[in-house]
Amino acid sequence: MTTPRLETLEAIEAAVWHELDRAVHHKAHGWRLCVLATNDGDAVDARHVVLREWDEPTRTLLIFTDSRSRKAQQIAAHPSGMLVMWSPELTWQLRVRVRLGVEISGLAVSSRWARLKLTPARFDYLSPLPPGSPLEGPAPDQAPPDPSRESREHFAVLTAEVVSVDWLELHPLGHRRALFEPTGRCWLAP
Repeated sequence: MTTPRLETLEAIEAAVWHELDRAVHHKAHGWRLCVLATNDGDAVDARHVVLREWDEPTRTLLIFTDSRSRKAQQIAAHPSGMLVMWSPELTWQLRVRVRLGVEISGLAVSSRWARLKLTPARFDYLSPLPPGSPLEGPAPDQAPPDPSRESREHFAVLTAEVVSVDWLELHPLGHRRALFEPTGRCWLAP
């Protein structure tokens, strides 16, 4: 069953911001797990990331990452990227052009680590090896926590400030597409 269609650009843009807020709070939302594309100056790199927070006034999404990751290095050198999201429920695709940053210290990082370290997800940032390091075999099962390694280690917060949103709706009555930028909004050919 398809959702009712929104008819104005203003209503669609408001719904996009609302759905981004829903995505960070509801694990089953299609946009919570999305693709982040970055580049290293020569090649594009893409991977799935989890949306953790959305700040509508600044139009900024937060994603957690390992500070040693390839994406963190790429962002330091080339801070532009693209998030691609799909919601089967809405039948909406978003291509979100973003200005990226990686925070490795400060209140934004320490306050989020204070919450995250109480969950099993903390192990993602406590590995002695950087993500993508070669191994001689499959990665071992998660080891019990080492009390000496319960510090923040390599946890970082990736900020993604929305520059523009390319919205696409796939609908039985006809597909629609629109572009939302700080300077305005307009319909596009699907």
